[in-house]
Amino acid sequence: MGIFELSRRFPKEETYSLTDQIRRSSRSVCANLAEAWRKRRYQAAFVSKLSDSESEAAETQVWLEFAVKCSYLSRDDGKRLYVTYDEILATLVGMINHPETWILPQ
Repeated sequence: MGIFELSRRFPKEETYSLTDQIRRSSRSVCANLAEAWRKRRYQAAFVSKLSDSESEAAETQVWLEFAVKCSYLSRDDGKRLYVTYDEILATLVGMINHPETWILPQ
């Protein structure tokens, strides 16, 4: 939601490019994680959705970098959000590396 709120201040000409992209990728992190959670009966499906979530989180970091470089986000806001996504990525990687912790018993 932080990205959504901050991206409201992006220029109108970015509505269908950077604003849309950063909102989509940040929302997709959550959506893919929700799908992974529902698929935790099946390790391969669980890991696959976590991997999708990881990719979207990394993409969000790229868009954050663009937003800072274009001066649409302050350096402080960009850094705070980037670090948050580093934490999200670390959690996702941990889950991917140890899916047995999360998989439901058969």
